[in-house]
Amino acid sequence: MAITAPIVSSIRNHTGVIELNRPKALNSLTPEMIDLIAASLAQWRDNDAVEQVLFLSTSSKAYCAGGDVRFAREGVQEGKLGDVDKFFAEEYTLNGDIAEYPKPVIALIDGIAMGGGLGIAAHGTHRVVTDKTFASMPEMNIGYVTDVGIAYAAQRVVGTRGKASPELAKFWGITGYRMYAADLVWSGLATHYVADAEAFASAVIEEGLAAALSQHATEPADEPALAGLIDSIEDAFSHDTWQDVTAALDNYPELKQQVEKLTAQACPTSIVAAMELFRAEQECSSVREALEMETNLGAFMYRRADFAEGVCAVLVDKTNDAAFEPAVLDDVDVDAIRSALHVHPAK
Repeated sequence: MAITAPIVSSIRNHTGVIELNRPKALNSLTPEMIDLIAASLAQWRDNDAVEQVLFLSTSSKAYCAGGDVRFAREGVQEGKLGDVDKFFAEEYTLNGDIAEYPKPVIALIDGIAMGGGLGIAAHGTHRVVTDKTFASMPEMNIGYVTDVGIAYAAQRVVGTRGKASPELAKFWGITGYRMYAADLVWSGLATHYVADAEAFASAVIEEGLAAALSQHATEPADEPALAGLIDSIEDAFSHDTWQDVTAALDNYPELKQQVEKLTAQACPTSIVAAMELFRAEQECSSVREALEMETNLGAFMYRRADFAEGVCAVLVDKTNDAAFEPAVLDDVDVDAIRSALHVHPAK
């Protein structure tokens, strides 16, 4: 009988293996999946037989296409805000648990990784990509905000380029730009590239992580597409408001054209909220602090009508014609966003 559980956990040799197994939905994370992953990690944390954790997907297309925002939209519309708050709170707690896990956590990101899917990949110690990988944060188009600790992590990672770039993180996180393997390794969002995902996964389980990496980790064949744009990205995205970013983009026609195309369907409030979030998370001292900010800001965002409108346009009706309110950036209430971002002091 075929296994239909959305998460299949097992211990193979000394590896705790977590398989994302909801392929028809591109493994989008439900509350049940988050609970199952958290339970496995908790069981293995102090189990000496488990030396490392490996995240895999049973889908040939996707690692994980995000959190189940349709579930969240339905909860909001049915007035079950407590359930929605719980869903996001538990997802963000899991992101923090992965970041603080005492053993190596390897995500084999062999396919699409978006939104919440990056939350269960980007905080691990080893983020391994393939030629099938692309990673993006498309939250602006659904009236939400860059979440799952990505604004924190992306600003701090160092790849083969040799330095972290908060500006590149902001560009990637806010525009929904799709990074492929070469960009991911260069930027640091990925730590390794392998040509054969299956062989790598088998080697991790059979021979251990170090041997698997020495046998299979190599360099992507392509050049990072963003390397040619990085100077213009770092100049334009050094600004704190989207109005100033867009003004600076006038100096860089190629980048300006890309950004305008990528953000054509974006929610104005989401863009302003993401700009504020990236700036706030630059100052955070831990991923838990960043995730608390996102819990507060997220609760504000999905209580706004733009969230249900955006999810409907992108994922339900698939018309991509959301009518966001306000419709223009200058009318967004930035003070309400800053107030929502407030982190409560520890009790």
